[in-house]
Parts: sequence; structure tokens; C-alpha cells
Amino acid sequence: MTALADRALLADGSVVQLRRLGPADADALLALHLGLPPHDRYLRFFGASPRALTDFVARLTSPDEHGHVALGAFAGDELVGAASYVLLEGSTAEVALVVAHDRQSHGVGTLLLEHLISAAKSEGVRRLSADVLTANSRMLRVFTDLGLVVESSVDSGVVHVDLGLEFDERYLDAIADRELAADVASLRAVLRPSSVVVVGAGRKRSSVGNAVLYNLVFGGYPGRKYAVNPHTDQVLGVVSRSSVAELPEAPELAVVCVPADAVVGVAEDCGRRGVKALVVITSGVEPDRLVEVVRRYGMRLVGPNCVGVAGPDLNATFTRGRLTAGDVGVVTQSGGVAIVAVERLRRLGLGTSELVSTGDKLDVSGNDLLLWWERDERTRAVVLYLESFGNPRKFSRLARRVARRKPVLAIRAGSSEAGRRAAASHTASTATPVVTREALFRQAGVIAVDGVGEMVDVLAALHATPLPAGRSVAVLGNAGGLGVLAADACERHGLAVADLGRGTVESLGELLPGTASPRNPVDTTAVVDDATFARCLDLLAADPAVDAVIAVTVPTALGDPAGGIHRTAKPVLAVGADLDGSVSLRGDGIACYAEPDRAAAVLAALAERAEWLDRSTPRPVDLSDVDLGTARAVVADHLIGEPAGGWLDPERVVRLLGAFGLPVLGGVLVSDVGSAVAAQRSFDAPVALKAVARGLLHKSEGGGVVLDLAGEAAVDHAFESLRERFGERLTGVFVQPMADRGRELLVGVVTDPQFGPLVVTGLGGVDTDLVDDRAAALAPLTEADADDLLHGFRAASKVFAEHDASVVRDVLLRVGRLAELLPEVAELDLNPLVLTGDRALVVDARVRVVPAVPVDPFLRRLRDAGRSS
Repeated sequence: MTALADRALLADGSVVQLRRLGPADADALLALHLGLPPHDRYLRFFGASPRALTDFVARLTSPDEHGHVALGAFAGDELVGAASYVLLEGSTAEVALVVAHDRQSHGVGTLLLEHLISAAKSEGVRRLSADVLTANSRMLRVFTDLGLVVESSVDSGVVHVDLGLEFDERYLDAIADRELAADVASLRAVLRPSSVVVVGAGRKRSSVGNAVLYNLVFGGYPGRKYAVNPHTDQVLGVVSRSSVAELPEAPELAVVCVPADAVVGVAEDCGRRGVKALVVITSGVEPDRLVEVVRRYGMRLVGPNCVGVAGPDLNATFTRGRLTAGDVGVVTQSGGVAIVAVERLRRLGLGTSELVSTGDKLDVSGNDLLLWWERDERTRAVVLYLESFGNPRKFSRLARRVARRKPVLAIRAGSSEAGRRAAASHTASTATPVVTREALFRQAGVIAVDGVGEMVDVLAALHATPLPAGRSVAVLGNAGGLGVLAADACERHGLAVADLGRGTVESLGELLPGTASPRNPVDTTAVVDDATFARCLDLLAADPAVDAVIAVTVPTALGDPAGGIHRTAKPVLAVGADLDGSVSLRGDGIACYAEPDRAAAVLAALAERAEWLDRSTPRPVDLSDVDLGTARAVVADHLIGEPAGGWLDPERVVRLLGAFGLPVLGGVLVSDVGSAVAAQRSFDAPVALKAVARGLLHKSEGGGVVLDLAGEAAVDHAFESLRERFGERLTGVFVQPMADRGRELLVGVVTDPQFGPLVVTGLGGVDTDLVDDRAAALAPLTEADADDLLHGFRAASKVFAEHDASVVRDVLLRVGRLAELLPEVAELDLNPLVLTGDRALVVDARVRVVPAVPVDPFLRRLRDAGRSS
């Protein structure tokens, strides 16, 4: 919970602000309690005198009281609810909750509890308890419906409720469900408004405001329409007034198209009038002042610097021409991408269910639209163009939920250094690193595409093509060269050219001319007619070895067998060499591409989606042998000595890794020659000496490692050489027994401030810097994520042909859990992780820790400029 107020949505879509209460709020809090009917006062210690309640309020709101936290929910300036906890003993706290009588059943209490629970958990509280009168069924339901594990007992008309603060999947799903309901209610004023005003609706057709009003009027919007223009009483036949205050009613949605310096004043007018949502088309607006007004009046905001919004019978944009209604939901930060996407979909014969151009996204973002579309039956596919992420961890969870129901496509942005610079200047945000973003998309089941053209290619196939059961493809064509190109494209995109069954080959041979090739890729020759081509397609689709078919046709003077292409129970994509454009949809719904490579790339995307859907619902991996207490103590001890953070010494690294059950090679940290010699004797084996020196991160490259030392003289000489090399920088030497040689891998973690920890694996040892061959996934890792990491780097198949993959899988899961549970770990390198047969051993490791402020990415709160939501 930040010191600033959080905006959040209630169940009815209205906005409240939540903040910590202080001494100045004591009167409002006391009045809130005393204004309740007697049966709503459910806590035992509130049954005493008003004086006792006054003392309790004063204690909770005192900034000097340790272990007391009070939060308030405000509708405007009115305190409508409060929640607090008082630390009792150990990690248990007692909770109190009160909601104004006329605000109950709107989700105020649940929202306050969620924020209070998040604050309590960040302070180390593990359980919350409360006493509720048995007659207060409404409050009991608030506790039981939270999604947490609830234990209760009844004594003398009072129910004692005990909540365990474990954020499992059930609790996070419950939060997401409540957020979905509230967000959908809130966005109705944006996407389904009963009335709209265009502020700045000029009379000239060349003005943006006029274009928006024109689209609203002639786009068939059935609701009440108004304009604000001080120079006329009507624009395009719509009633116009000098200001929003003079309109006959408060419109639900205001589209603002005035100069930048007038936007804040218009927003203020809209707020006072009772407008529920703003779409600010204008660019160059001062964000902080606009956000302050939006916060104060509880409005939703799209933009500024956007094209507008569109929905069923609503076109509040300045796009050209009438929008085509359809089943694709589009949200984009770029107005240009929005316009191009709509036009390309129209050419394909597809349309949008909603189009939202978020622009600078000071409030409404891609996460909001994912919530809107998750259970919207009208929307069958979702397209995103996001130049930055406000809350990528929440995005991942929301996108995963939506992708289980319908395809989610993301147009990549900022993939190059130049692209990232352009994205930053365009949206006042920083584009996210490519590797991290790709891991986010892959794990969330998002289909990532390069550009609007590729997006349209994939949507064409998703429109009516079933997903393939695997990656085995048959290629059928009437021109051998194009068939070969299609087969090559399949292998290039990770598909397999199917090995046709003997019966299929024989049947094709009987059907086709002697000059044809009945083996995959199948070349029918140019002389076959539609009916023969169709029969060939049926034979291929019936082969158990085939998961999908790519049919390639070229019209010749002898005919065009494209008419023989038809739908089957398996996916069929067509390639037409004479196609005008890159992709089209045939009358039967089959997608037809101009190039074999595009068809193969799309089929690979469909196969990847099918594989992702086949995965079970991701659940955290159970690692019961983790000693979290020891691990946290190691980190805390280091930060006491180095408050700013830094690299752990080798002994602490070993203890930390050991606490998570990682197979780490131990050692002894010494500061003199005698201790080094004694350590070697205790191991009774050759040892390695590794320098611990200020500024030395890569020990081998920096000359800080001496290997295969047997006997006192060798150890003595090596120790002195390290002391001579590093001088006063040397703070110690780590002595380890020599490990068996084997295949060396790297497993590491790097924590991104927004995305959280990223787990990386690939070739290690001397190969790490020579070969850029790594795979990455965001923590927390599921078993499926670990499997993707295992097979995600190019050399994986050769590595695990010789070594047991399961031991590396276990290491990945344990490192993922470490990164998840210890947010202070900023960097971690296990390099090398040595594989010998069926064993894995961490031979060298380094860990950097920094102070970490607990962040709850799943907390329900609206996005504000400059902060993740």
C-alpha cells in the first residue's frame, strides 16, 4: 500500500479512493462508526462506551503506534468505509471493518479488506482474525467470499473468523473475478454510453471534433448526442451549447477535442456536471493536472493523445469511413496502428467488436480491455498493440485467462534499439526489453506477431480453421517447385513434413498420373482437375500421420485445381500464386495466402496455440523441502551489513542455495594461507581456489581461479599468487574440492522492476559468452514453463541426449521458487551447473541482493500516470 491514494472500482463501477488514515481522519472515522445501526457494530470491543471507541480510533490513527494500520475508502470527500488491523502477537492481527449503511452491498468492504490484507502481508502478518455477530450475515459473507482459507467458530452469538493470508490461485482468481465485474461496469460508460457529448465539435469538416461528431451521427449511434461549441446552437444537426454545464443532462461520455491548454478546464466542467468517462483526443496535455481532476471526480479516462473509441453502433473516433462490425476486439496505444488495423480487417471481411485507442493511457489500459473482453461473447479474438506495460504481471494473469477462452494476439513494438527509442518518445514510456516481453507473451498464451500484416494473416486462419493436433503437415500442390518451397517453409517454422502412410501413398499413386509424386510434398502435376485434387486432399486429411494440410495451387492453361480445396476435419490452409494481396478469406472460410512461407508461419502459430491450450491450468510447484526461514535470514544478515545491497560472499551463497535444496558444491572461505591448506587437507582431494575480491565478478576471466591444487605447496603458491594479483582488493579466498568434469550449463535470474524475476538457462562455462543460446521464462515457474526452458535453447536436444533432463528441470523449478519468494535477489548466476550422467552440481554461483519494497501486482487499483496498475 503506497503513501499516495489508490483509485479503485466498486462492484457498480464507481470509483473510490483508498488511503491510509491519520489523526486528521479521527472525527470522520468516529462519525462513520456511530452512524451505523446497532446490528452493524460487530466487533466485541465496539460494544463499550463512545469514549472507548474514541480511544480506539485515536490509537489506530496515531502515526506513532506500531502494528496499527487503518485504511479508508472515500467517495469524493466522504469517508464511506474503513478497515484496520491491530497486531496482537507473533504474526497474527485483529481486523475491524466498517462500511456506511447506505454504501453496503457495493463492494466497499471487500475492496478495503483486499487492500488491508495486502498491507498486512507486506508487514509480515500471516493471519487475520475478527469477531462478527451471528446476526450480521452480510459481513460474514464478505469474509467467506474473499477467496482465502477461512476458519470460524461460534461463541455466545459471536462468530470468530480466522483468515490465513496465503495468496494461492483461488484467492487470486477471486480477486480477478471481482475486478472483472467492477471493470466491466465501469467501462460501460466508455463503450456502451447512453449519451455522448463531443466537446470542441467544430463546424468545419477539417476539424477533429467535427470528424468525431460526424462518425457518431452517421455511424448509427442510437443514444442521445450533444455538442459543445460556444459559437453555434447546433453542429451536424446535433444540439450544441457553450459548455457542458449548459447541456440538458449530464452525458455519460465526453469526447474532448479542444486545444491542450483547455483540456483540464473541460475535464473539470465534466466532473462537476457528473460525466462518468472522458475520451481525450487532444495530444500535448499536462498529465498530472488531468489525472488530478479525473481522480477527484471519479471519472474513467481514455487517452489523451488517441484516436477515440468505438463499439456496437458507437464510433467516437476520427477514423475515415464507417467501421465494420465484427468479432475482433482491438486495443492499441498508437492511433496510426488502430487506423491501419481497422482498414486491413475490413479488406479481409472482418470487423471489430470494439476499438479502443489508449494513447498515453493515463487510466484505461490494455488490462482494462482484457477484463472487458474475457467473457464478452461477441468478441472471438483480441488484438493488442502495446508500446509499454504498466503492470506486466497483472497483464500476464489476465491475458492467460482470456487466452483460455479466445485467441489473444499482440503486435510486437520496440523490438529494435531504434524502435524502442521511437516507442519511448511516442508514448512517454519505455518499451520493455525484448527477451522479457517474449517470455511474458509465450507463458500467457499470447500469439506475438510482427506488424499489422502478420496479425491479419493469423486472424484469417483463426476465423474458421480448427487448431491442429500436432505439427505434422502434408503439402499438396499442382506445381512441384512451390510444393518444395512450402515444405522448406514448414521446417523453417518448426513444423514437420509428415511421413505419409503406405496406404495413403498407394492410393495417391493410383489416383494421379504416372508423372506425379505421391510422396510428401505431393505434386499432382498441372493436369489434374478439381475433383481429383479434392480427392487427394481427402486422402491426406485421413492419414493419421497428418495434422494439417497446406494446399498450393497455380492456375495454368490446363485449369486451376483451387476449386478442389475444401474444409476437412483437419486444418487446411490454401496458397494461391495468383492471389491479389497477401491473404484473403474464401467463401468457405479457408484462409488463402500469396506465399507458402506465410501459410507455414500461420500454421506454426496455430500449432503453438494448440499446444498451449493442451497444458493443464498452471499451478505453483510444491517444493516442501524449502527452508525459507534460513534463506530469508541469509539475505537479512547481508543487508544489515550492507544496507544498499551487494554480492553475497561464497559461504552465504552456499547457505542460500542449500536452503532451497539446490545441489551446490560447498567450500570454505579463508583469509590466510594456513586456513587454505587446512581446508585442502579436510577435503582430502585436489581443490580450487577462487578469489573473493572487490570489483571481481567474473572470476575466471579476471584471473581469480586456480584449479587442481593438490598438496600444501600448491595451495600455498596459488594463495600467494592471488594475493599478489589482487592486493588490497582481496577480501578472502574460497576453497572448494574439485568437481567432476561434465557438460556445463548456466541457470540464472535477473529481476526486472516491472516484470519481476526472469529465469534464464542455456550453455554455461566458457560457452556462455561465446554462444548466445539461451531460453527465458518469468517466475513463478510452472512445470510447463520449466519444460519450455529445458527445450528452449538450440543445443538442448544434444545436451539432453547425453544427460538426464529431469535433474536440470528440478534445478530450474527451485531457482524459480527462490526468485519468487525472495524479491531481494536482483541477480543470480549458477555458472557452471555441471552435468555428469544423471547428476547436476552447482560448481560456482553468485548472488546479488538489494533492499526490496514489497509490491502486490494483483491488488485492485486503477492505473495512474507514472505508476504501475
